[in-house]
Amino acid sequence: MPKRAFLGEMELMVLLAVARLGGEAYGVPISRELLELAGREVALGSVYAALERLEEKEYVASTLGEPTPERGGRAKRYFHVTPAGLRALRTTREALTNLWSGVPLLEGNRP
Repeated sequence: MPKRAFLGEMELMVLLAVARLGGEAYGVPISRELLELAGREVALGSVYAALERLEEKEYVASTLGEPTPERGGRAKRYFHVTPAGLRALRTTREALTNLWSGVPLLEGNRP
């Protein structure tokens, strides 16, 4: 089990994008999901850095696709969420939901 099991903000967003994309999750579509759904323009290098951290934590795994002429003979590296990653997403969702609920300032109440 990895030492640091909690998710940072970028890791959480990338992991959610991978989960949304299913079998088509690689750098460019992940970056596009973050821009379209979260309004965050993220450099590909940042996406891949987060993916590396997620792989170290065993929250995602990757496979290489077939090399394509469009990519100069290079293969795409596809990512998918592991069972441990799914547990981390559920745990994080529960923790954040608990923290968000009952915050007076967010519910329009004055403290």
